[in-house]
Amino acid sequence: MSSPGASPADRTGRRPDDPTLRQLAPEHRLRRLELLVTRRLDGLLHGQHLGLLPGPGSEFTGSREYRPGEDEVRRMDWAVTARTTVPHVREVDADRELTTWVLVDSTPSMDFGTAELEKRELAVAAVAAVGFLTAGVGNRLGAYLLDGTGLRRLPARTGRTHLLGLLTTMLTAPRGEVGATPPPLAEAVTVLHRATPKRGLAVVVSDFLDGLPDDEAGTPDWEQPIRRLAARHQVLAVEVVDPRELELPDVGVITMVDPETGRRREVATGDRRLRERYAEAAARQRDLVRQALRRSGAAHLALRTDQDWTTEIVRHVHIQRRLAGVNRPPAGTVRGGTT
Repeated sequence: MSSPGASPADRTGRRPDDPTLRQLAPEHRLRRLELLVTRRLDGLLHGQHLGLLPGPGSEFTGSREYRPGEDEVRRMDWAVTARTTVPHVREVDADRELTTWVLVDSTPSMDFGTAELEKRELAVAAVAAVGFLTAGVGNRLGAYLLDGTGLRRLPARTGRTHLLGLLTTMLTAPRGEVGATPPPLAEAVTVLHRATPKRGLAVVVSDFLDGLPDDEAGTPDWEQPIRRLAARHQVLAVEVVDPRELELPDVGVITMVDPETGRRREVATGDRRLRERYAEAAARQRDLVRQALRRSGAAHLALRTDQDWTTEIVRHVHIQRRLAGVNRPPAGTVRGGTT
C-alpha cells in the first residue's frame, strides 16, 4: 500500500524548532534518550532481559563424577560412565551472557511519519530500548542496517559507548533515494540467521510491508526466514506503523507517493467510500502481517508513531512475563515425572 506523500511537517503542525529523534544524534542528546528509557522502563523490568535464555546452559565443557542427591539423572554422561564404570554427569556453561542482534529496516518506506516521529526514528527508539535494557556485564549488541545501498553490519560489542555509537550511526544514516531497489527483507533475515550461530536474542524492526503477497491466501516472503531464525533464537518482531497507513483523513485532494518506486497518484480523500475501502484494505494488510509473525514463532510488538512507544514496550514485556510464568513447569518437575 502506498503512503501519503506529503512531508510530516505538513500534517502534524509541528513547529520547525520542535525536537525529533534525528536531532538527538549528538551525544548529550542521546543521553536524554537513555534517561527516558531507563527511567520509564528499567524500574519495571529490573533484573530481566527482553529475551531470556532457558535452562542452565548449552555449551558442553566436560564431565565429572555423579553426586547423589545433587545431580539430575537426565544430565548423565552415559558414554563416559560406560568407559569408566563410574557414574558421570555432563557439565555445561551457564548462559549468563546475552548476545542481541537487531535488524533495522531503513528502506524508503520507513522515511515516513505524520505524527510525533517518523517510522525510522521510532525504529531507532525501539533499538535504544532494547539496547539499554539488555545492557550488562558481558552482554553484547550488534546490528544489521538495511537501507537502499544494501545491508550494513555493525559488529556486536559491549558497553554503553558502543550502544550510543550504534544509535548515532542509525540516526545519521542517509535516507534512501526514491526508486532505489534495496535488498528484500527476507534476504536480510536470512543473512542474520547465517551470521549468528550462537543462540541469543534477535530483534527485527520493520514495517514488514516488503514481500507481502498479492492475495490474502499467500504468505509474506519473510515468513519462512523468520521462522528459521526463531528455531535458533528468541525473536522479537517490532512492527512500526504510522496512523495514515491505517486510515485516510478527509483533507481534499492529495498526492500519494510509493516511496519504494516513486509512483504518484492523486486521491480525492473527500470520498467516504474510498476512505472506507482504504481502511478495510489496511486492516487486512496489518492482519496478514500479524498472522504471519504469529506463525513464524516470533513475539510481536506493534509500535505506532502517534502513541507512547515506552508504554507499549512495557505492556509487551509484562505480557511476555505472564505467559512465561504460565508455561513454566512447577519447581521440582522433570520430563516424564517429578523429582
